[in-house]
Amino acid sequence: MSTPEFVQWFREAAPYIHAFRGRIFVIAFGGEVVSQGKFAGLSYDLNLLVSMGVRIVLVHGARPQAEALLAAHGLQTRFHGACRITDPDTLEVVKQAVGVTRADIEAGLSMALPNSPMAGANLRVAGGNYLVARPMGVRDGVDMQSTGQIRKIDTPGIHARLDAGELVMLSTLGYSPSGEIFNLTLEEVAAATAIALKAEKLIFLTDTPGIMDQHGELLRQLTASEAEQFLQEHADEHSDAAVYLPQAIRATRQGVKRAHLISHRTEGALLTELFTHDGIGSMISPEPLVRLREATIDDIGDILSLIEPLERLGTLVKRGREQLEMEIQKFSVLEHDGRIIACVAMNHFADEGMAELACLAVDPEWAGEGYGETLLRHVETQARALNVATLLVLTTQTAHWFVERGFVAGDISELPRAKQKIYNYQRRSKVFFKKL
Repeated sequence: MSTPEFVQWFREAAPYIHAFRGRIFVIAFGGEVVSQGKFAGLSYDLNLLVSMGVRIVLVHGARPQAEALLAAHGLQTRFHGACRITDPDTLEVVKQAVGVTRADIEAGLSMALPNSPMAGANLRVAGGNYLVARPMGVRDGVDMQSTGQIRKIDTPGIHARLDAGELVMLSTLGYSPSGEIFNLTLEEVAAATAIALKAEKLIFLTDTPGIMDQHGELLRQLTASEAEQFLQEHADEHSDAAVYLPQAIRATRQGVKRAHLISHRTEGALLTELFTHDGIGSMISPEPLVRLREATIDDIGDILSLIEPLERLGTLVKRGREQLEMEIQKFSVLEHDGRIIACVAMNHFADEGMAELACLAVDPEWAGEGYGETLLRHVETQARALNVATLLVLTTQTAHWFVERGFVAGDISELPRAKQKIYNYQRRSKVFFKKL
């Protein structure tokens, strides 16, 4: 990456950095991240997030470590569906595997060597009996023994550690009021914790790049409903989608703003997913990410940042903050995941039965996504609701775009009288009309 590219990327990441500060992320990963030597890179990224003010709860699994220990002890384990049946011998092995894995993770987070990404990190890790569990009981005639389910999460205790600036780490062991230990699933612990903490994000680090469709293409964005439909139609019962997606859907429907499935195999995947607008994995949201709404006075700063580059190029007429404040009720904005990426205004000339589409601007990062057409259709709908017969536009550099969408060249004399009076002959904008 060249210096200009780095500077541009870092500037584009700034809105995400501001948005994430003080937010809670629940990040879940299986024991293979540790056993395959991938945790060192992840620890660098976790340290960076903490330094940016993100409050992190880690949930780790230990399945490969448990499998290795079971084999070493000559023990076999049974599964019912995706859940391990935890008999007394298996529980002892799982406890040992969780302890070893946790120690390895804490060691990785404790690094602070000079000339390394962890220099000066001083990360403090908190753990404890935050998970209250109960037995899963008998399922389909099978006694799950010490396999359990989440009953309650000690959210005040977790919040206290996060407030103290610590990183909280949870394992897949839960405890009952009677002192019993239960083996839990990684995905349930992560989702239940994210829901209880009202987390901003639930992130699963998986073996695959994310949710793949039947053609092997990555599905980058899904609503909870779309993800549920995908599960019904396509997901293999042994795939990562079948394991993690139900809990991602559950979490987003119970207050978690976003759930992500990204590959732990890709170096820097966590940062790429969080700090670039395309991301690298699959993101599940409660509702569609793109939202069209009327602008408010609080949007003026974002609108100015959109239109000022186009004003400098002469594509748009210059508008100051004061003018925007007076005309903000005429504007609509398009948001992507809470970030304004496009805007448009409509001026209504009721006496002549006309309306003007004005100040159409789309963030260059989102060019080619069809958002300009979305805003055009929106203005057309607004105009028809006001019984407007003709939509007009003045443009200096985008005539072909409007012609391709049904606009026809016209003359200045055909403009509404009020518009004729303020027409700027120095700009020599071309006039186009479209019958509605």
